[in-house]
Amino acid sequence: MVSPSTFGLFLSIQLVLLLAQDDQSRFIYYFCSKNGNYTPGSTYQTNLNNLLGSLSSTGNDNGNGFYSSSVGVNSDKVNAFGLCRGDVKAGDCESCVSQAIDPLKRACPVQKEAIIWYDYCMLRYSNESLYGIVTTDPAVFLYNTQNVSSPDEFNRQLKLLLEGLITKAAAGGTDRKFELGTNTTSSSVTIYGSAQCTPDLSLEECTQCLNAALAKIPLYSYGKKGGTAVAPSCILRYEEYDFFYPAPDAPASSPQLETPVSPPPPQPPGKKKNNTSRNIIIAVTIVVSLALIALAIWIYLRFWKTKKPLEADEIMSAEALQFEFDSIRVATNNFSEANKLGRGGFGAVYKGRLWNEEEIAVKRLSRDSAQGDIEFKNEVVLVAKLQHRNLVRLLGFCLERNERLLVYEFVPNASLDHFVFDPIKREQLDWEIRYKIILGIGRGLLYLHEDSRLRIIHRDLKASNILLDAEMNPKIADFGMARLFNIDQTQGETSRVVGTYGYMAPEYVMRGHFSVKSDVYSFGVLVLEVVSGQKNSSFRHEGNLEDLLGYAWNSWKGGTSSNLIDPMLRTGSRPEIVRCIHIGLLCVQQSIGDRPTMAAVIQMLTSNSVNLPVPSQPAFYMYNQGIGSSSDMSLGFESSSGLTWSHSDQFKSNSANKPIVEASSTR
Repeated sequence: MVSPSTFGLFLSIQLVLLLAQDDQSRFIYYFCSKNGNYTPGSTYQTNLNNLLGSLSSTGNDNGNGFYSSSVGVNSDKVNAFGLCRGDVKAGDCESCVSQAIDPLKRACPVQKEAIIWYDYCMLRYSNESLYGIVTTDPAVFLYNTQNVSSPDEFNRQLKLLLEGLITKAAAGGTDRKFELGTNTTSSSVTIYGSAQCTPDLSLEECTQCLNAALAKIPLYSYGKKGGTAVAPSCILRYEEYDFFYPAPDAPASSPQLETPVSPPPPQPPGKKKNNTSRNIIIAVTIVVSLALIALAIWIYLRFWKTKKPLEADEIMSAEALQFEFDSIRVATNNFSEANKLGRGGFGAVYKGRLWNEEEIAVKRLSRDSAQGDIEFKNEVVLVAKLQHRNLVRLLGFCLERNERLLVYEFVPNASLDHFVFDPIKREQLDWEIRYKIILGIGRGLLYLHEDSRLRIIHRDLKASNILLDAEMNPKIADFGMARLFNIDQTQGETSRVVGTYGYMAPEYVMRGHFSVKSDVYSFGVLVLEVVSGQKNSSFRHEGNLEDLLGYAWNSWKGGTSSNLIDPMLRTGSRPEIVRCIHIGLLCVQQSIGDRPTMAAVIQMLTSNSVNLPVPSQPAFYMYNQGIGSSSDMSLGFESSSGLTWSHSDQFKSNSANKPIVEASSTR
């Protein structure tokens, strides 16, 4: 649940958005991106205001209803799009785009990227390039709650209509990609439809976007009289009434509701409206709403925000959703033992169910842990900005009653170590699944290292930090030890090493140096573990305890790599499995420079045409001197004056323990 002040602010903004519009342009939806904020009064805000203020007059060179412009350079550059429905007259088009500016800026006051849709137009701005890039997310679908009388026949004719409109719209030129049309059912019901893309897209890109929208219609509006699918790059709509411009007043498609409501009846033709009275009402409503917003902000700043510790300010800047403690307590049955999923080094993890039936996993950091605050801030600030199918999704957090709670999506199949190291469960992991897990982890790491807006080193990649969803897709979890780098930064160092024995790269263990290649090393260990079905430091061959990396290296040199393969892997291409062993050995080489990047690893995994270099000896010998045999032990050292090793008993209990970073420096 969101805080009362945030909820009140949201309602006030919604009220302004819904009422402060011209009759000709029905509000559909808006979206504020979580891809970063700008500072009020900054150059970015100045550029944004200048750009939006001139967009409708300077951003459309040929009067085609498409506005595109940009202002600024580098990180202060703002790009904006405005797109009007293709059948709307120029005057109404310009008016719609202009009127969308203030509501969108109020709804998304500091976000660098935002979008708003109306019936007649769309307005979008971003700090990233927009032109010529197909974007299908976020997508919003609305439907008319009234049912048609013959749904099968209706949907057959609807499909024919929309497929034809998509083909024609996508074939449009660089000035306009828009098409209107109708089709009639056997019971003489006329279906009206439209399809549109931003004209900067190619035929293929436009088709891709509209087909994605078309695929959602059977899911959301089968047998309904109308539906609208909107995405940043395209819009698809159909109705059982004539909505073409200039359209008579008609019932608007209603957003999806748990309890459907009937749309308002159409107004009688020819009925005149008192525009003056209506405009006065709208103006008064806007003024009152703005006053309420200002009051809510003042109350928030004066009373609510000041009661929060410093951590809350930092977390709010990451736009994570704050849950109330009571809602989490109820969802987890008061953090009952029956709901406990496990315990890590910084607290327990509980399964929960929110009021909307969504299942969650709640990480409750220990109150007496001095490491908890740093862990908490690290994880929220970093993970809230990350969106990838192979990363666990952070839903929110709670800072209340001295509690530190992290709320994640619930991943039903627990962690990888529960499967790959279990003598019974790992039979479920055939080679197809294991390869999917290896590739998914690799893609998640590539996103962290290169493809996200941040550059993040995980620093604690291991089997227990890889969660598996219902389809056994891997999701990298536990970012408490992660480090954020500048995009041009390549390495860093710390005076306290964190991680788990067996997965840490030698340069990190011995000198505190970490980089993307540190994660590559950990990935290589994981690859060998997934292939062999055994832990790194408790690997056994013919009953003898050996070192996994050492055995893999010696087997590869002797041409007997297949000896490393888990005997339970009875299917799968042997050459492909051996190739993965080769890739794993490349990742765990002692020399940082010899290890491939994750981009190169993904190429090796997905293309057999990529020749693999000869690996050098791995750094396995770094870890078998004077250290206990438990692979779950975490290590730590401080390098203030010389090298001091620490094997605290509190770090020996389980694989989730991770000592804290007490001091660090980056370069």
